[in-house]
Amino acid sequence: MRIFITGASGFIGTAVVAELLAAGHEAVGLARSDAAAARLSDAGAAVVRGDVRDLDALGRAAADADGVLHLAYDHELAFAGRHDEASAADLRAIEALAAPLAGTDRALVIASGTLGLTGPGRVAVEEDRATPAPGFGARAASTDAVLRLAATGVRSAVVRLPPTVHGDGDTGFVPRIVAAARASGESADVGDGANRWPAVHRRDAATVFRLAAEAAPAGSALHAIAEEGVPFRELAEAVGDGLGLPVRSVTPEQAAERFGFLGALVALDTPASSGRTRELLGWTPAEAGLLQDVREHYLAPVA
Repeated sequence: MRIFITGASGFIGTAVVAELLAAGHEAVGLARSDAAAARLSDAGAAVVRGDVRDLDALGRAAADADGVLHLAYDHELAFAGRHDEASAADLRAIEALAAPLAGTDRALVIASGTLGLTGPGRVAVEEDRATPAPGFGARAASTDAVLRLAATGVRSAVVRLPPTVHGDGDTGFVPRIVAAARASGESADVGDGANRWPAVHRRDAATVFRLAAEAAPAGSALHAIAEEGVPFRELAEAVGDGLGLPVRSVTPEQAAERFGFLGALVALDTPASSGRTRELLGWTPAEAGLLQDVREHYLAPVA
């Protein structure tokens, strides 16, 4: 298959490109910079120059592909608090990608997330639907739009990722938690630390995207979840042990000072299941779990 990927040069996208190429597919990545284009070419992928705001380029690339993986999102707008604008831009990109796929049964798979699917204490499953809202539910409108494309002859699917996608090159939540521990001289959790974070290694997540492009039925909601819920206390202990620092519980009010913008997230209990996805796609995670990865790759001394 010739598969077009937006976000192909990113943390997850580079793993997806490698996964597709290893499986014998042709990967075509969208690149908005010379550096991104070089990374993709060096990895063995073909390159389309442009970005997700270039709707004509998206439509042409999708028309020339056997399937599309849409991993990009305008995080600059989202991180600036302009969630409505980011969501609207994403919907325009999806419409441009979907138009040439209508009636072809070719795949259009997008990335989304599990945060915001359920309330505290309940395990999120593939059948759950997020309520559109700023922040966690900002991409719910895109998710719903893609699932509706099944009625138009597009083999549409959504791959929901956990808040913790870990692996080489991670610049997300876990490195920030480690940095906060170094800065404060202690590793911290919030309250009793029993709240759970689902997790997946980036290479296991990449396999889900590949399988979805190959065979996911139209209208599928999939979960790239390797671990249903790692207690945050265990993550704090792994960081503390690895850095030789004490572990201390802080209050929710202290969490904002300790973790910055992550303060609102580290106390969330957001477990998620991938049972239906594993059965549907025959997916079995094979990479290291979160705690093992943290101990082996996240705690090296800062140069």
